[in-house]
Amino acid sequence: MNLKDKVAIITGASSGIGEASALKLAKEGTKVVLTARSEDKLKKLAKKIEEENGTALVVTADVTKSEEFKNVVTQAKKEFGTVNILVNNAGLMPLSYVEKLKTDEWNTMIDVNIKGVLNGVEAVLPTLIENKGGHIINISSTAAYKYFPGGAVYCATKAAVQMFSEGLRKEISAKHGINVTSIEPGAVDTALFETITDEDIKEELKDMQKMTALQAEDIANAIFYSVNQPSRANINNIHILPSEQQ
Repeated sequence: MNLKDKVAIITGASSGIGEASALKLAKEGTKVVLTARSEDKLKKLAKKIEEENGTALVVTADVTKSEEFKNVVTQAKKEFGTVNILVNNAGLMPLSYVEKLKTDEWNTMIDVNIKGVLNGVEAVLPTLIENKGGHIINISSTAAYKYFPGGAVYCATKAAVQMFSEGLRKEISAKHGINVTSIEPGAVDTALFETITDEDIKEELKDMQKMTALQAEDIANAIFYSVNQPSRANINNIHILPSEQQ
């Protein structure tokens, strides 16, 4: 896809992978629609993008609320005329052992990590079908394939995203010309670890945090690689690990 003047919605754009992806795509000429719950952080990012001659629109939303996600699409189309790319990036990782029964955290992960992705596809897909093309990027994780301490629920949510991406690709890519990619990072130096409330898990993960983790920019580059392919080439999955991660 030629990214010049294309329109991309990026969820979780206020920090980490979302922020890095917005900066990368904007630099390549994409008009980026920044969405998250933190308006102040989004406005700061939009100002940075505009100072670098990019184009950004801020629309705050909670991805777990279908109507709010639909409003993001409405505002994007009102400002830019259409939507071409969706980066479903918003996610949480409050790891804990199942026996701790942190059910509120389980439900929040399911709402954000799974329902947030489904809400994004629901909101954007009609426009992409109308355009007869586009690209949906879902941020899964290597956790979709491999359990790690306290990750039973988190890993399950990311496995759901990975399999949903595969099913979505098989249903819409050939029929509507819409590419679908699952990005599956290993350990990334982002604020995800800050969402962990279980002290036992924090202790378990100390060794993991000693390794040289991926940077958010590494994932942004993977996203750019995926969407920058010609429409005939679908990058199904990108499985990207730190060199030190086993």
